[in-house]
Amino acid sequence: MEHRDKTDRHVAQWAPVLPDLDPDIEGAVTRMQKLTLHLRRVREQSLVEFELDRPEFETLHKLAGRDGTATPSELAADLDLAPASVTGRLDVLERRGYVRRTQSSTDRRRVDVELTPAGREMWLGAMDVLGNEESRLLGILDSGERRHLSDLLRRIMLVAEGDDRA
Repeated sequence: MEHRDKTDRHVAQWAPVLPDLDPDIEGAVTRMQKLTLHLRRVREQSLVEFELDRPEFETLHKLAGRDGTATPSELAADLDLAPASVTGRLDVLERRGYVRRTQSSTDRRRVDVELTPAGREMWLGAMDVLGNEESRLLGILDSGERRHLSDLLRRIMLVAEGDDRA
């Protein structure tokens, strides 16, 4: 017997109401939405465990993605925020000991923001919770299946991003 999930019941409920409903499209989209919601909940719970709010985590994440060092204007661009908003975030993170602001050694007018060891540890801890859940979920697939899933999703994303050559 094939295993059925909540999405199968959702599709079965709506199929008679919407006769043109493609069950495979509805099933795939609904599952992607539910999976995204699940991962968002796991991330939010990890942030609670690490006593971070989403803006703090996002700032640490963008800083870590720049190898732990950036200017406030680079972070503002990465976060798609006004520089004043980033300053407020950095004030909080600096008070908590997660970032350090120093005058640039190459341009005295510039400030550099650096991820501290405590900030890196906090970011990695929150990332590990989400990474472990992602591995748990996708671990049911072998490496070839994971690659195939990623390739299929890439083709869909290319269309969503406007590249219809996918």
